[in-house]
Amino acid sequence: MTKLSSAAQPETQETTLDSFRADDRGTILAVDAEEALYHRLAALGLRVGKRVRLLRRAPFGGPLQISVGMTEIMLRTEEARCVRVARESGP
Repeated sequence: MTKLSSAAQPETQETTLDSFRADDRGTILAVDAEEALYHRLAALGLRVGKRVRLLRRAPFGGPLQISVGMTEIMLRTEEARCVRVARESGP
């Protein structure tokens, strides 16, 4: 019987979406926002368990362009700070 090594799975690190760099990927763990913003982000597809990828950042603290599934959206840095994710590190 062969045992799979833990190296086969990517390592994860919990952080917020605003700390992502271009092409970072992760899975949403929680959205810590007031009710109105929570519902707005959920309507955009930012829900627990969804995979996200940072496509690019605008310079000088501008918005972040992210993809959630097949959808691309722009988020302000303050909004991205409310989204806790498990960042995937690995190949």
